[in-house]
Amino acid sequence: MRDARETHGDTMSEKARKLFEALDLDHNGTLTRDEVIIALRTKGPTLAASGDLPFWGLGDADDSSALFDAADQNGDSVLTLEEFAAVVDRRFGWS
Repeated sequence: MRDARETHGDTMSEKARKLFEALDLDHNGTLTRDEVIIALRTKGPTLAASGDLPFWGLGDADDSSALFDAADQNGDSVLTLEEFAAVVDRRFGWS
């Protein structure tokens, strides 16, 4: 049985939660575009090496920004864990 939480009727992978926490640089429970870009640039290779991010998921600032845009479902310029997990679980095949 995999470790997952129920959110809005869907399952959220433990990998998505762990990645979200790694990218949340100010530990306030949300992600900004800058946090996603900076954290993926600085922590991405380490996260990929440890298996917490697929190597093919690493990209440049434009890729990180596109990931943010895809996840920002309500357009408020911040990502909640639920918004983030919905996209990365699907994109990275974690759900």
